[in-house]
Amino acid sequence: MTTSTIQAPATFAGQDISLQYIAGTWREGRSEKTLTVMNPFDDSVLTTIRQASADDVDEAYRAAEAAQVGWAALPPADRQKVMRRAAQILEERREEIVNWLVRESGSTLLKANVEVSLAAGITQESASFPTRVHGKIFDSNTPNREMRVYRKPIGVVGVISPWNFPLHLSQRSVAPALALGNAVVIKPASDTPVTGALILARVFEEAGLPAGVLSTVIGAGSEIGDEFVAHPVPGLISFTGSTPVGQNVGAVATSGEHLKKVALELGGNAPMVVLDDANLEAAVGAAIPGAFLHSGQICMSVNRIIVEAPIYDEFVSRFAEAAAKVPYGDPTAKGTLVGPVVNDSQLAGLKQKIKWAQEAGARTVVEGEIRGRVVPPHVFADVTADMEIAREEIFGPMVAILRAEDEAHALELANDHAYGLSSAVFTQNLDRGLQFAQKVKAGMTFINEMTVQDEAHVAFGGQRNSGLGRFNGEWAIEEFTTDHTIGVTRL
Repeated sequence: MTTSTIQAPATFAGQDISLQYIAGTWREGRSEKTLTVMNPFDDSVLTTIRQASADDVDEAYRAAEAAQVGWAALPPADRQKVMRRAAQILEERREEIVNWLVRESGSTLLKANVEVSLAAGITQESASFPTRVHGKIFDSNTPNREMRVYRKPIGVVGVISPWNFPLHLSQRSVAPALALGNAVVIKPASDTPVTGALILARVFEEAGLPAGVLSTVIGAGSEIGDEFVAHPVPGLISFTGSTPVGQNVGAVATSGEHLKKVALELGGNAPMVVLDDANLEAAVGAAIPGAFLHSGQICMSVNRIIVEAPIYDEFVSRFAEAAAKVPYGDPTAKGTLVGPVVNDSQLAGLKQKIKWAQEAGARTVVEGEIRGRVVPPHVFADVTADMEIAREEIFGPMVAILRAEDEAHALELANDHAYGLSSAVFTQNLDRGLQFAQKVKAGMTFINEMTVQDEAHVAFGGQRNSGLGRFNGEWAIEEFTTDHTIGVTRL
C-alpha cells in the first residue's frame, strides 16, 4: 500500500471537519500533536486534525457545565424536537455518512448502512425519553411528611467511544444523555474521529442543539486520557472499548478526588452453542455473519462455536464450506462481508492469533492469503478450551469450533471464560433452548439467532469482564439520570 493524497474534501454537511468542535466553535485543538486519519484499505489520507490538549478538555467540560442548566430547563417537547431532527438528519445524510464509515473505519457497505440505521434508531428512541422520566412519592414514617424521589439529569457526561462502530457506539450514549437533559463531551477513538465524533457534532449543530451542550475532544490518550476521566465536571463516564482500557477508566473514575459513575461496555468472547437437535442450515446461516460481519471486529461477534458431538463433523463441514465462500476484500464492493482490519496493530495481533492457534494444535479448515490489511476468514476446528483462541477475544475474521460431549459439557464450555456479553444457542426445542439460555453467564443470550444483536428499546450490556451497566430504552434512562430524594414536611 502507498500513501496518496486526500480522496475527498474533509467535510461533512458543508463543515470542515479537520477542526474540533469545542464549546460551540469549530477550531483547531491546542496540542502540539496532529492526527493523520487514514483509510485502512488503501492508506489514503482522509484528513489531518490538530489534537486537543488538557486545556481543551477543561474548556469543553466547563462550557458543557454552563450550557447544561439551560438545556435541562427546556420543556421536554423542545428537547424532543432536537432529537427527532437529529434522527432525520442521520437518515437524510445516510449516503455521506456511509461514505465516511467505509473510508475511515474500513466498514463494508452492508455494515455501514446497518450502523447508520442503528444510530438513527437510538436517536429516535431517545426522543421519547424527555417525557418518560418520572419520580416517585412515598409515605413517611414521620407524621406530616412525605418522601419524594425526583429523577434528574446527571449533569455532564463524558463519552469515550471505540473505532469499530464509531458512529453508533458514540450515539448510543450521546443521544440518551442529551435527551435526558445532560450535556456531553465526546472523546472518540483516534482511528475514527470523524465518524466517532465530528459527524455527530455537525448533526446536532444542524438539529438546533444549543452551543456548548455538545463538544468533541480528539486527542492522544497519553495527553488527555486520564484528564478526560478525572476532570471534576463530568458525573458519568460512558466508555465502550477493550476490557483492559475499560478497567483503567473505571479505576480512575472511582478512585480519584472526584468520584463519578461509570458505564462500561467492554470486550466479549461470544459463544454460539449448537445442540444436537439444531437446524444446521439455520445455525450455519447465522454463524457466518455472526463471525465475519465487519471482519469480526465487533464485541458481540461469534468467537467460539460449541457443537455437540453427534453433529460436530457435519457442522464443521457445512460451516467450512460456507466460510470459504465469504466475499472479502474491497469494502466498497457490493456484497463484501470482510473488509480491512482497522490498523497495523490489529493486523499484527491477528497474525499472532493464527500462529498461536496452529502451534496449539487447532486444525485449520479455512484460511487464505492476507493482503494488505485484509484478512480472509479463518476457521479453526478441534479447538480445546485451554487454547488462547478459545479464551481471549479475537476481534477479527476468525472463529474457533469446539466439540462438546453433551449439553452439560456445552454449557460448561460456554461459561468457561472471563467475559459475559453476548451468546447464542441453537435448538429446535424452544423450552430446551430457554432453559439452556438462562444458565449462560452473559448479559444477552439469543435462541436460534446470531450473537450480534442490538435493538434501541431493549437492554444491552454484559456481566463479568464484559462491563457494567445497561444501554437502550428504559435502562438508558436509569443510566443517564440520578435520584434526588426530597422530604416534605407540612407544618
